[in-house]
Amino acid sequence: MRRGVFSFNRKRVLVALSGGVDSAVAAALLKESGCEVVGITFQLWPEKAAEATDTPPPAAAEDARCVAERLGIEHEVADLREAFAEEVVAYFTREYGCGRTPNPCVICNRKIKFAALLQRAQQRHCSHIATGHYARVEYSPQRGRYLLKKGLDPAKDQSYMLYNLTQEHLARCLFPLGELTKKEVRAKARELGLPVAEKKESQEICFIPEGDYRAFLKRRGMEGLPGNIVNRRGEILGRHRGVAFYTVGQRRGLGLAAPRPLYVLEIRPQDNTIVVGEREELYRQGAELCGLNLIAIPALEQEMEVTVKIRYTAPEVPATISPLPQEGRARLLFARPQAAVAPGQAAVLYRDDLVIGGGIIDAAV
Repeated sequence: MRRGVFSFNRKRVLVALSGGVDSAVAAALLKESGCEVVGITFQLWPEKAAEATDTPPPAAAEDARCVAERLGIEHEVADLREAFAEEVVAYFTREYGCGRTPNPCVICNRKIKFAALLQRAQQRHCSHIATGHYARVEYSPQRGRYLLKKGLDPAKDQSYMLYNLTQEHLARCLFPLGELTKKEVRAKARELGLPVAEKKESQEICFIPEGDYRAFLKRRGMEGLPGNIVNRRGEILGRHRGVAFYTVGQRRGLGLAAPRPLYVLEIRPQDNTIVVGEREELYRQGAELCGLNLIAIPALEQEMEVTVKIRYTAPEVPATISPLPQEGRARLLFARPQAAVAPGQAAVLYRDDLVIGGGIIDAAV
């Protein structure tokens, strides 16, 4: 293990225990470093207890309880289902209904998980909060700001999902796994005999474990209004089953016969139309961002060269970010055109391993 993770001693820390191996090892490392550790598990879904498929207590909460027992730390479960349904699930559904492709984890981190951690930390007299994210935070005296940096393991870096955190969050955040690889975390879990050492990771949205967001939207009563699928010339090629069930860049499931593959280029809820075209038509020069959140700098006052990720799984590409007159808005210009720039997704800005900030893609340009 690297020594950097053992620098949190003499703190009382509230740790978000998800029931997975990452948060379990984060709690263990903090305790080893001399912290007084308190564990908390947030119950986020299902929206109503009657909809649960697990036998109470839910599996994640039970796994977290077993981890806390093994580590000899306090543990509680907090019911955030109502707030999660209102802030995250409703947002997710609403955005798809507007023809956008949301990233619910980004919203959940700021509005639900970290907000609740800060509130509970105050109630439990904890000076700091911690999670099992693969990211790093440090204070810069020169900038007078707390900085968010990538996790050192490029395969596990989760800084993208945390770009929306504020200085208030970061001032009290600890990320014990920021300097570790997943392999090292698994090894530590086995060494400590943690009951979740071999637990598999979930790759799906937590409230859509089956991975089919369209089926989820239908269960939420979103049937969709059929409309036309057209090309750039406005020629009708077919019919769609509702704008909520399509995303920019989508190729499969269009039900169109064409000599070459066709992709969703644009979703126009204002006239209930899906625009399709060939792959080369997917590329865009840039994007307009809204809801800009800046971490490394207090304000964007002039054009700035950065690298950007326009999706969590996308590679970083060089770009220029420029302020727009409207508050919280900026224009992003890629050094080379990028495919499938999807409104609703987060665009996160970097300089090397430093997170400058980010925003939501409002429109491709």
